[in-house]
Amino acid sequence: MEVLWAREDAGVEAATARDVSRALAGDRDLAHTTVMTVLDRLAKKGFLERERDGRAWRYQPVASREGYVAELMLGALNETGDRDAALAHFVRSVSSDEIDVIREALAGLTGKEPPA
Repeated sequence: MEVLWAREDAGVEAATARDVSRALAGDRDLAHTTVMTVLDRLAKKGFLERERDGRAWRYQPVASREGYVAELMLGALNETGDRDAALAHFVRSVSSDEIDVIREALAGLTGKEPPA
């Protein structure tokens, strides 16, 4: 996923399994078939879209890195018996800069100016 997100961030379109294998070659010693299998499974689980390009498939993420992390956070909230308590604990644990980001996001949703 990181390789595909990095390509997307760089403005590069979808990648083949060979593209991903080459990008990972410096970090890990993975067989090309392993990369193909993982990409296929990610596509079947809905994390990647794929389209045929000749004999190969081209893959691209369905969601941005941020969107994916937000889904993970929502999933974690669903695992707790008390979402309100989990949210309150989370908010108490973030930095003041992150609180400003949260305030701006909430202001954008409600149409109200964030407090100064």
